Order: sequence, then structure tokens, then C-alpha cells
Amino acid sequence: VKNKKAFTLEEIKKKFPKVERTLDFHCVTRWSRYDIKWGGALLTDIIREVIPEDSVKYAIFYSYDKYATNIPFKELLTDNVLIAYELDGGDIPPEHGGPVRMIIPTLYGWKSAKFVTAIEFRDEDEPGFWEVRGYHNHGDPWLEERYS
Repeated sequence: VKNKKAFTLEEIKKKFPKVERTLDFHCVTRWSRYDIKWGGALLTDIIREVIPEDSVKYAIFYSYDKYATNIPFKELLTDNVLIAYELDGGDIPPEHGGPVRMIIPTLYGWKSAKFVTAIEFRDEDEPGFWEVRGYHNHGDPWLEERYS
């Protein structure tokens, strides 16, 4: 990126406008939950702040628990991808990935990393925790992209 940055959760809340979205969540184990109310910052606002190089094709999301997942960069450029810190009007509880997690509603839930600590933008792909264990590299629920 052209502007490498680090933000605390409080800085994200102060610097970026809070948005609320009602989005569906799809689990690879064949269940879905519809109309979940999330609040947080648009990832596109943060992307505009850090200015990824033109060569970027992927983002890798890292979590407190050493989890990582890879996402094609183009999947992140909509107004429905959130760095979420609210669930149903309150803080996100730890069992649902709080205090902060990704919400990428076009992909299966394992792609929406919980406990996010860092985002790395890359030219090359690097499969994450579940992807190296046989899960599909992309994870589109409408295409049933569960396993490789």
C-alpha cells in the first residue's frame, strides 16, 4: 500500500463513518442466517485511506487466534463489506467474532475472519487456514464452492 496504517478499534470508530447493513450469513456446513444487522466501517473507506498499489489482487485477513483467510481484492470493493464491530445494535460478543470481524456477505462465513488484527494487500494469493485444509479457495455460497 502507499499509506501503511495501523488503527485501533476506537480510531476506526472515530475516523470512519459508521454504516449499518442488514446482511445474510452462509455457513459452509449448510446453514444460513438471514437479515442480520451489522454495524461498522466500510472496508472501501479504509482501502481509500491506505491506497493499495495497482498490482494488488488479494487481501489476507489475520486474526488474534493465528487464523488467516485470503480474499480476491475485487470481492472487497462493494458497499456491503464491513469491518464490523456491532451486531444487532450492540458490541459483537466474542463467540461471534468480537470485538471486530469482517463481514463479506458474498462469500461463505469462513471468509469473514473473526477477531481481525491485520489486513495485508498482496499481488499473489496465499491460501489461508481452511483453504490449505481442502476448503475452496474462493467460497461463493451460490456456486456451492465449499471444498476444493
